Amino acid sequence: MATAARPATGRVIQITGPVVDIEFPAGRLPAIYNAVEIVRGDGAKIVCEVQQHLGNNWVRNVAMTTTDGLARGVEAVDTGGPISVPVGQVTLGRVFNVLGEPIDEKGPVAASKRLPIHRPAPAF
Repeated sequence: MATAARPATGRVIQITGPVVDIEFPAGRLPAIYNAVEIVRGDGAKIVCEVQQHLGNNWVRNVAMTTTDGLARGVEAVDTGGPISVPVGQVTLGRVFNVLGEPIDEKGPVAASKRLPIHRPAPAF
């Protein structure tokens, strides 16, 4: 019986505004467009998206929210997939942030389907 690979865990190396460089173990770099989750010291979660492999096991990411309070050395976990958002009829008339979280104060969205933000556009 095959077991699922554990998500790769890295460490924040450098923070420059919304750009976060993270070092991962050799051979465990997250794919371009994968989401990486970081938990700040105050417990707030920051989601970043991998944009570039820099070499020396570093990846360059763009944070989807502010990096205020983020420190070097903090653990970062590859989610193993891209940022995905809810789709379908239940999303019509709703307002979401870039992570697919509702921000219109109408409560949670009971979407049965989520799709990655980087994918081909649907046909007409």
